[in-house]
Amino acid sequence: MTWTNPAPQAPYKQLRRPVTDRMVAGVASGLGRYLNVDPTLVRVVFAVSVLLTAGVTVLAYPVMWFLMPEEPSDAPAWPHPTDAPPPPAR
Repeated sequence: MTWTNPAPQAPYKQLRRPVTDRMVAGVASGLGRYLNVDPTLVRVVFAVSVLLTAGVTVLAYPVMWFLMPEEPSDAPAWPHPTDAPPPPAR
């Protein structure tokens, strides 16, 4: 019986506010990276939801700003590059 090692997995995604791609606090950019969508789409959805809820969702932005940690300046942007070497063949 031959046992093969599974392929190495990338580290898990983290919901963080980036320091490079932000307009106000980086909340939309962080959500966009986490959900793998364009941050502009997140901003548009947020603006439409503010209009549809008569401004109630405006309270969500400062809450997310407070709860989402800021990523370190030396952290690689998500998705992380796949520089991991392939597993050895047996």
